[in-house]
Amino acid sequence: MFTPVELFISIRYIHARRGHHFIAFVSMTAIVATALGMAVLLTILSIMNGFEGELRGRILGMAEHVDVDVRQQAAQAWQNELASLGERPGVAALAPYVRRDVLLVRAGTMRAVELRGVVPRAELAATRLSEHMLHGAVEDLQAGRYGLVIGRELAEAMQVGVGDAITVMSPRPLVTPAGPVPRLKRFTVRGVFEFGLQEHDGALILTHIDDAARLFRLGQGIDGIRVQLDQPENARRFKQDLQEARDLPVTDWTDTHRNLFRALKMEKIAMFVILALAIAIAAFNLVSVLVVAVTEKRGDIAMLQALGLDRRLVTRVFVYQGAITGVLGVVGGLVLGYLLSANIDTLVVWVEQVFGFRVFSPDVYYISSVPSEPRLIDFVVTAALAALLALAAPIYPAWLASRVDPAVGLRHE
Repeated sequence: MFTPVELFISIRYIHARRGHHFIAFVSMTAIVATALGMAVLLTILSIMNGFEGELRGRILGMAEHVDVDVRQQAAQAWQNELASLGERPGVAALAPYVRRDVLLVRAGTMRAVELRGVVPRAELAATRLSEHMLHGAVEDLQAGRYGLVIGRELAEAMQVGVGDAITVMSPRPLVTPAGPVPRLKRFTVRGVFEFGLQEHDGALILTHIDDAARLFRLGQGIDGIRVQLDQPENARRFKQDLQEARDLPVTDWTDTHRNLFRALKMEKIAMFVILALAIAIAAFNLVSVLVVAVTEKRGDIAMLQALGLDRRLVTRVFVYQGAITGVLGVVGGLVLGYLLSANIDTLVVWVEQVFGFRVFSPDVYYISSVPSEPRLIDFVVTAALAALLALAAPIYPAWLASRVDPAVGLRHE
């Protein structure tokens, strides 16, 4: 098959069979450096995607996708609103609730927490709480029995378990003719859950919605309705449509956790910029490789020019050499990056077994494994950046090669 002479020469420079092994070695070094830089960048981005996805899953496992405030509505009105929401497309589950800040008191220990009154069956349909129960069950919350489901961290702080009694005190006292009287009620722990987030495990308790309504003297009223969607990404659009149709205060999960996910996004961008410098360094390495190649091949370049190879073709020789070296590095980086990203958990287990320690000890960290989520957009952007740098790197060395004077180059040959 016909191969252009400039392409043939550039391939021979990259893969030297006899002599000039130094050029082949530094070319291989440039390929490896580009591949390693890309692989590290892709692996780190995949791990950050994994941690973000894990955090989002834990947050959305308990948080509402859309929250509709109905505190100003009467009992019949919010029940009609509940039925109306259930008819909207994309709604997976609805859960009415009562939410107040209270104080937990037991044996001289006091903690400020959020008490959420729920309908057990609706709460299980709207959350992933059943998957995170360590002891007991949400179904054990029955109206009139004043039971609690409590987070593991909070249970340890209050030194309670299933079957233990604990006092709930409302910060708003009951006003009587004799003066303010603290509003207290003794509850029994019916279950313990663990989500892996401090806001849930250390500051949230659940009880039956009827018991919460009695404690706070709400009658048939509630505070809001939690709406769980088939696709959490549609929460903002759902909120906007609902606000246009109803004059009600509505929030979604992106409002309540906006700063957290914005910080994660900024961290990912900063990490991308920092690690992209490794690819840039590999591109500079490619420039130095080609400059050395031009210096080493001055005699060959002069000989080729004397045989009729014009400056334009000489330029192409080194452009092709740099482009081939860069493309090989990009392809190798994509393959190595995907293999590392897809098997990072296996690699971490192997490292733990070899060195005898845990990277993320379950006694210290909520997430005891290294999650990874390779995304196509990360691979495309990284490959495009690396390819751009690889194609730009040979421009100067190729121009330098085209300026070689045949007479000067052949003087010492």
